Amino acid sequence: MTQKQNQKKLTSIEKALEIMLKFQGKKISWGIRELGGELGFSPATVQRILQVLKSYEFVRQDPNTRQYFIGNVFYRFIETLHHSNRLTAIGRKFMEEVTANTRETVHLNIMEGDLRICIDSIESSQVLKAGMPIGNQSPLYAGASAKCLLAFSNDEYKNEYFKKTKLLPVTENTIVDPAQLKTEIKKIKGQGYAISLGERTPGLGSLSAPVFDYKGMIQASLSLAIPEIRIKQKDHLSTCIQILTSAANKFSKALGLAH
Repeated sequence: MTQKQNQKKLTSIEKALEIMLKFQGKKISWGIRELGGELGFSPATVQRILQVLKSYEFVRQDPNTRQYFIGNVFYRFIETLHHSNRLTAIGRKFMEEVTANTRETVHLNIMEGDLRICIDSIESSQVLKAGMPIGNQSPLYAGASAKCLLAFSNDEYKNEYFKKTKLLPVTENTIVDPAQLKTEIKKIKGQGYAISLGERTPGLGSLSAPVFDYKGMIQASLSLAIPEIRIKQKDHLSTCIQILTSAANKFSKALGLAH
C-alpha cells in the first residue's frame, strides 16, 4: 500500500496533526503545494486545514512569501510544559547550581526517536556565551549531549540505531565513520561523560553527563554549551566536568537511583 493510500484513511484531525508535525527540525516553513506533496494530501485539504490552524494561531503565514510557519500559540504552553514535566521540575535546581558554578549555558536534553531534543535551558551570564534554545534538535551522533544519550542507551537500541542510521556531517567535525563513533560511544560510557567541539556548530563545544532513573535507565543528558576559547582551557574544562557530573549524579538520585 502506498503512502497516499494509507493517508486516505486518516481522519481530518489526524491529517491536521500530520501537518503540524512537519513544522519541526530543519524545515521550518512550508507552502501549501509543497506540504501536500510531502504528505500525499491534496492542496485543497492542506489549505483548508492550515486556515483552521491559522485561525487558532497554531500556524502563521508570511504575507509576502505565502509560506506557513509554526504559530505563536506554542509560547503559551512552555511554562505549563515545564511545570508538568517531571524531569524539568526536578532538574531545574541542579541546572541552576551548574550554571551558577560554571557561568556557562546549561541545558537538559531527552531522546525522542532518533533525535536529541533540548527541553530546558539556562543561558550563561557571560558576554561570550553559547546558546541552546528549548526545542533545539540534533541527530544522536552529533554533539556531546546527543552522544551521551546514545552511549548510555541499552545495547539493543544502539545495535538497531547503527544498522539503520546513515551518519551525515553536520559540520566538518561531525563523526561520520561508524567504527569511530562506536569507539567514541564506548569511551563516553567508560568515563561517564561526553565532550565535543564543533560537531554541531563551529566554534562551540559541549560537555554532557547522563541522568538515570531508579532502574538505572537513561532519562536525560545534563549538558553545558561552552565557547571554544573556554572549553580549550584545561582548568576550566576540568572544573566544568567535576561540577556537571556531580550535579547529574544528584539529579539521578533525586529520580530514585540508589547509587
